[in-house]
Amino acid sequence: MTKQYERPDGRYPHQLRPISFELNYTRWAEGSVLVKFGHTHVLCNATLDDKLPNWLRYSEATHGWVTAEYALLPRSTHSRVGRETRWPRGRTQEISRLIGRSLRMAVDLEALGERQIIVDCDVLQADGGTRTAAITGGWVALQLALKPLLAAGDVPPAVMRHQVAAVSVGIVADQLLLDLPYAEDAAAAVDLNVVMTGSGQLIEIQGTAEKVPFTVEQHHDLLALAVRGIEQLIALQQEVVTD
Repeated sequence: MTKQYERPDGRYPHQLRPISFELNYTRWAEGSVLVKFGHTHVLCNATLDDKLPNWLRYSEATHGWVTAEYALLPRSTHSRVGRETRWPRGRTQEISRLIGRSLRMAVDLEALGERQIIVDCDVLQADGGTRTAAITGGWVALQLALKPLLAAGDVPPAVMRHQVAAVSVGIVADQLLLDLPYAEDAAAAVDLNVVMTGSGQLIEIQGTAEKVPFTVEQHHDLLALAVRGIEQLIALQQEVVTD
Protein backbone atom coordinates (compact mmCIF):
# COMPACT_ATOMS: atom_id res chain seq x y z
CA MET A 1 0.00 0.00 0.00
CA THR A 2 1.38 3.39 -1.00
CA LYS A 3 2.03 5.63 1.98
CA GLN A 4 -0.05 8.82 2.04
CA TYR A 5 2.00 11.95 1.36
CA GLU A 6 2.64 13.97 4.51
CA ARG A 7 3.29 17.68 4.19
CA PRO A 8 6.59 18.89 5.70
CA ASP A 9 4.80 21.39 7.97
CA GLY A 10 2.08 18.94 9.03
CA ARG A 11 -0.81 20.73 7.31
CA TYR A 12 -3.81 19.02 5.77
CA PRO A 13 -3.84 19.06 1.95
CA HIS A 14 -6.62 21.68 1.88
CA GLN A 15 -5.12 23.89 4.61
CA LEU A 16 -3.50 27.30 4.09
CA ARG A 17 -0.27 28.23 5.80
CA PRO A 18 -0.67 30.66 8.73
CA ILE A 19 -1.69 33.98 7.13
CA SER A 20 -1.21 37.43 8.69
CA PHE A 21 -1.35 41.09 7.66
CA GLU A 22 0.57 43.76 9.58
CA LEU A 23 -0.92 47.08 8.52
CA ASN A 24 0.95 50.41 8.27
CA TYR A 25 4.27 48.57 8.40
CA THR A 26 6.19 51.51 6.91
CA ARG A 27 5.73 55.11 7.94
CA TRP A 28 5.52 57.04 4.70
CA ALA A 29 3.59 54.92 2.21
CA GLU A 30 -0.08 55.82 1.73
CA GLY A 31 -0.89 52.13 2.11
CA SER A 32 1.48 49.60 3.66
CA VAL A 33 1.17 45.98 4.80
CA LEU A 34 3.55 43.17 5.63
CA VAL A 35 1.80 40.00 4.49
CA LYS A 36 2.94 36.58 5.66
CA PHE A 37 2.04 33.26 4.05
CA GLY A 38 3.90 31.00 6.46
CA HIS A 39 7.60 31.70 5.96
CA THR A 40 6.97 33.82 2.86
CA HIS A 41 6.99 37.48 3.90
CA VAL A 42 6.23 40.26 1.41
CA LEU A 43 6.18 43.99 2.12
CA CYS A 44 3.56 45.75 -0.01
CA ASN A 45 3.67 49.57 -0.19
CA ALA A 46 1.10 51.52 -2.22
CA THR A 47 2.01 55.03 -3.39
CA LEU A 48 -0.48 57.62 -4.62
CA ASP A 49 0.91 59.70 -7.47
CA ASP A 50 -0.93 62.61 -9.07
CA LYS A 51 1.25 62.19 -12.16
CA LEU A 52 0.17 59.59 -14.69
CA PRO A 53 2.81 57.53 -16.54
CA ASN A 54 4.10 59.36 -19.62
CA TRP A 55 2.47 56.98 -22.09
CA LEU A 56 -0.92 57.79 -20.54
CA ARG A 57 -0.32 61.43 -19.64
CA TYR A 58 0.11 62.47 -23.26
CA SER A 59 -2.85 60.48 -24.53
CA GLU A 60 -6.46 61.61 -24.60
CA ALA A 61 -7.40 59.20 -21.81
CA THR A 62 -8.91 60.65 -18.63
CA HIS A 63 -8.64 57.54 -16.46
CA GLY A 64 -6.08 56.62 -13.84
CA TRP A 65 -3.69 53.70 -13.61
CA VAL A 66 -2.56 51.00 -11.19
CA THR A 67 0.80 49.32 -11.62
CA ALA A 68 3.11 47.13 -9.56
CA GLU A 69 6.79 46.40 -9.12
CA TYR A 70 8.06 43.16 -7.58
CA ALA A 71 11.52 42.35 -6.25
CA LEU A 72 13.34 39.66 -4.30
CA LEU A 73 15.64 41.23 -1.72
CA PRO A 74 19.20 39.83 -1.67
CA ARG A 75 18.85 37.46 1.31
CA SER A 76 15.19 36.59 0.90
CA THR A 77 16.27 33.16 -0.38
CA HIS A 78 18.63 30.37 0.75
CA SER A 79 21.54 31.98 -1.08
CA ARG A 80 22.03 35.65 -1.88
CA VAL A 81 20.13 37.01 -4.87
CA GLY A 82 21.97 39.84 -6.61
CA ARG A 83 20.22 43.20 -6.77
CA GLU A 84 18.71 43.97 -10.17
CA THR A 85 20.44 47.32 -10.52
CA ARG A 86 20.47 47.63 -14.32
CA TRP A 87 17.16 46.09 -15.35
CA PRO A 88 14.69 43.55 -13.97
CA ARG A 89 15.16 39.89 -14.85
CA GLY A 90 12.54 38.20 -16.99
CA ARG A 91 10.93 36.45 -14.01
CA THR A 92 10.74 39.74 -12.11
CA GLN A 93 9.06 41.50 -15.03
CA GLU A 94 6.59 38.64 -15.50
CA ILE A 95 5.56 38.66 -11.83
CA SER A 96 5.33 42.46 -11.73
CA ARG A 97 2.98 42.40 -14.71
CA LEU A 98 0.86 39.68 -13.12
CA ILE A 99 0.47 41.69 -9.91
CA GLY A 100 -0.32 44.85 -11.87
CA ARG A 101 -2.94 43.12 -14.02
CA SER A 102 -4.54 41.57 -10.96
CA LEU A 103 -4.73 44.79 -8.97
CA ARG A 104 -6.09 46.79 -11.90
CA MET A 105 -9.06 44.44 -11.84
CA ALA A 106 -9.79 45.72 -8.32
CA VAL A 107 -10.10 49.38 -9.32
CA ASP A 108 -12.43 51.39 -11.55
CA LEU A 109 -9.76 53.37 -13.39
CA GLU A 110 -12.26 55.98 -14.60
CA ALA A 111 -13.43 56.62 -11.03
CA LEU A 112 -9.80 56.83 -9.88
CA GLY A 113 -9.37 59.98 -11.94
CA GLU A 114 -6.11 61.21 -13.42
CA ARG A 115 -3.83 59.70 -10.80
CA GLN A 116 -1.70 56.61 -10.50
CA ILE A 117 -1.20 54.06 -7.72
CA ILE A 118 2.11 52.19 -7.65
CA VAL A 119 2.25 49.04 -5.52
CA ASP A 120 5.79 47.93 -4.62
CA CYS A 121 6.01 44.29 -3.52
CA ASP A 122 9.37 43.47 -1.94
CA VAL A 123 9.99 39.89 -0.84
CA LEU A 124 11.76 39.96 2.52
CA GLN A 125 11.71 36.19 2.91
CA ALA A 126 10.81 33.64 0.23
CA ASP A 127 9.38 30.18 0.80
CA GLY A 128 7.12 29.65 -2.20
CA GLY A 129 4.03 31.56 -3.26
CA THR A 130 5.65 35.00 -3.33
CA ARG A 131 3.51 36.20 -6.25
CA THR A 132 0.25 35.05 -4.66
CA ALA A 133 1.19 36.64 -1.33
CA ALA A 134 2.11 39.87 -3.17
CA ILE A 135 -1.27 40.02 -4.92
CA THR A 136 -3.19 39.28 -1.72
CA GLY A 137 -1.21 41.80 0.33
CA GLY A 138 -1.13 44.27 -2.56
CA TRP A 139 -4.91 44.48 -2.52
CA VAL A 140 -4.85 45.36 1.20
CA ALA A 141 -2.20 48.06 0.59
CA LEU A 142 -4.30 49.43 -2.28
CA GLN A 143 -7.39 49.58 -0.08
CA LEU A 144 -5.47 51.41 2.67
CA ALA A 145 -4.08 53.94 0.17
CA LEU A 146 -7.55 54.76 -1.14
CA LYS A 147 -9.14 55.25 2.29
CA PRO A 148 -8.14 58.95 2.66
CA LEU A 149 -9.37 59.73 -0.86
CA LEU A 150 -12.67 58.01 -0.10
CA ALA A 151 -13.02 59.85 3.21
CA ALA A 152 -12.35 63.21 1.52
CA GLY A 153 -14.80 62.49 -1.29
CA ASP A 154 -12.04 62.73 -3.90
CA VAL A 155 -13.07 59.38 -5.35
CA PRO A 156 -16.47 57.66 -5.22
CA PRO A 157 -17.04 54.47 -3.17
CA ALA A 158 -17.40 52.57 -6.45
CA VAL A 159 -13.69 53.13 -7.17
CA MET A 160 -13.03 49.71 -5.61
CA ARG A 161 -14.74 47.30 -7.98
CA HIS A 162 -13.47 43.98 -6.65
CA GLN A 163 -11.67 42.38 -3.79
CA VAL A 164 -8.73 40.37 -5.12
CA ALA A 165 -6.70 37.50 -3.69
CA ALA A 166 -4.49 34.70 -5.03
CA VAL A 167 -3.21 31.30 -3.98
CA SER A 168 -1.12 28.44 -5.33
CA VAL A 169 -2.23 24.83 -5.72
CA GLY A 170 -0.38 21.81 -7.00
CA ILE A 171 0.02 18.05 -7.23
CA VAL A 172 2.80 16.47 -5.19
CA ALA A 173 3.11 12.67 -4.90
CA ASP A 174 -0.35 12.34 -6.51
CA GLN A 175 -1.86 14.53 -3.78
CA LEU A 176 -3.69 17.82 -4.50
CA LEU A 177 -2.29 20.51 -2.19
CA LEU A 178 -3.20 24.10 -1.32
CA ASP A 179 -0.69 26.94 -0.79
CA LEU A 180 2.63 25.30 -1.60
CA PRO A 181 5.85 26.26 0.22
CA TYR A 182 9.13 26.04 -1.71
CA ALA A 183 9.85 22.39 -0.91
CA GLU A 184 6.49 21.32 -2.33
CA ASP A 185 6.61 23.75 -5.24
CA ALA A 186 10.00 22.37 -6.29
CA ALA A 187 8.68 18.79 -6.13
CA ALA A 188 5.30 19.45 -7.75
CA ALA A 189 4.30 17.50 -10.84
CA VAL A 190 1.75 20.24 -11.57
CA ASP A 191 1.39 23.71 -10.11
CA LEU A 192 -1.14 26.51 -10.60
CA ASN A 193 -1.37 30.10 -9.43
CA VAL A 194 -4.96 31.28 -9.29
CA VAL A 195 -6.17 34.89 -8.94
CA MET A 196 -9.83 35.57 -8.18
CA THR A 197 -12.22 38.27 -7.07
CA GLY A 198 -14.15 38.22 -3.82
CA SER A 199 -17.29 37.29 -5.75
CA GLY A 200 -15.63 34.18 -7.18
CA GLN A 201 -14.73 35.44 -10.65
CA LEU A 202 -11.44 34.39 -12.20
CA ILE A 203 -8.80 36.98 -13.07
CA GLU A 204 -5.90 34.76 -14.07
CA ILE A 205 -4.77 31.13 -13.96
CA GLN A 206 -1.12 30.24 -14.47
CA GLY A 207 -0.73 26.46 -14.74
CA THR A 208 2.14 24.21 -15.72
CA ALA A 209 2.80 20.49 -15.92
CA GLU A 210 6.31 20.30 -14.49
CA LYS A 211 6.81 16.55 -14.72
CA VAL A 212 3.81 14.85 -16.36
CA PRO A 213 0.71 16.12 -18.19
CA PHE A 214 -2.45 16.48 -16.14
CA THR A 215 -6.07 15.87 -16.99
CA VAL A 216 -8.96 18.27 -17.36
CA GLU A 217 -10.52 16.64 -14.30
CA GLN A 218 -7.38 17.29 -12.25
CA HIS A 219 -7.41 20.91 -13.44
CA HIS A 220 -11.00 21.26 -12.26
CA ASP A 221 -10.12 19.70 -8.89
CA LEU A 222 -7.13 22.03 -8.45
CA LEU A 223 -9.26 25.03 -9.32
CA ALA A 224 -11.91 23.97 -6.79
CA LEU A 225 -9.19 23.68 -4.14
CA ALA A 226 -7.91 27.16 -5.04
CA VAL A 227 -11.43 28.59 -4.72
CA ARG A 228 -11.64 27.10 -1.23
CA GLY A 229 -8.36 28.77 -0.23
CA ILE A 230 -9.19 32.14 -1.82
CA GLU A 231 -12.50 32.29 0.02
CA GLN A 232 -10.53 32.09 3.27
CA LEU A 233 -8.06 34.75 2.13
CA ILE A 234 -10.90 37.08 1.14
CA ALA A 235 -12.38 36.73 4.64
CA LEU A 236 -9.01 37.48 6.25
CA GLN A 237 -8.54 40.57 4.06
CA GLN A 238 -11.96 41.82 5.04
CA GLU A 239 -11.18 41.43 8.73
CA VAL A 240 -8.07 43.63 8.56
CA VAL A 241 -9.41 46.40 6.33
CA THR A 242 -12.66 46.82 8.27
CA ASP A 243 -11.11 46.99 11.75
